[in-house]
Amino acid sequence: MSTSLAISVQGLTKDFRVGLAGHKLRAVDNLNLEIPRGQVYGLLGPNGCGKSTTLKIILGLVAPTAGKISILGFPSATREARSRTGFLPEAPYFHKFLTGRELVNYYARLSGVEETKLKSAVDAALELTAMTEAGNRTIGTYSKGMLQRIGLAQAIVHEPELVILDEPTAGVDPVGAAAIGKMILEMRAQGRTIVLCSHLLGQVEQVCDRVAIMDKGRLVLEGRVDEVLARRDRQVISASHLTDAACAAAEAALIANGAKDIVITHPRRSLDELFRELVKGSRDA
Repeated sequence: MSTSLAISVQGLTKDFRVGLAGHKLRAVDNLNLEIPRGQVYGLLGPNGCGKSTTLKIILGLVAPTAGKISILGFPSATREARSRTGFLPEAPYFHKFLTGRELVNYYARLSGVEETKLKSAVDAALELTAMTEAGNRTIGTYSKGMLQRIGLAQAIVHEPELVILDEPTAGVDPVGAAAIGKMILEMRAQGRTIVLCSHLLGQVEQVCDRVAIMDKGRLVLEGRVDEVLARRDRQVISASHLTDAACAAAEAALIANGAKDIVITHPRRSLDELFRELVKGSRDA
């Protein structure tokens, strides 16, 4: 197993039995993924595409029908893998009578943070998520954005190498979403690997190093963001000091007519455009 991988998924398949007749529904179909360490990795797809099921299997919350999954070189669902992983679910529920600090302290203890390091770990998590001041307020007084940030704090309080975020900006306003995006980049700068599921494709495009797009349980595209968004079927020629004659000429004529600083590159499409090209819609539709 390569030590350069944060997550390795090989031949992952998951079938569910639905209805009284027990018909088989294939949620994930022979999925293969390799997620490098130290990057922000976007896992995308429409509702019902299998990405949430994939995350649950990676975390050991759901058993696969077939396939092998490892986290940081350890089999998933083992103590070694789980102790190195932090998780923020899409719709977390926290006890409203606790303060933010009490909540993070509770999860730090659950995660095995040593007593001597407990206060400093909680302080660091609250500081990274900009919740130091609000940490003394009860969770019942928090806005949606604050709930997501305190959820992020509990996910990272034990300093995990891998952080999995399922829709961390769901229901958060643009300012709060931008703040969470900044925190994700700060975690990457600390050397952590972040797996991000989000429907905010603009944010994914800004923060992710690589993306994988799933549709109907299958992987339809995977690669570096700059590579998958490049339009290889087109070229853009950019030049300075163009004359009117050079604008209508080919590259050789441009050079002959005095054009300078010619650059030929591939134009980029947006991640939103690429997503809509590849997926056919959710099962809900």
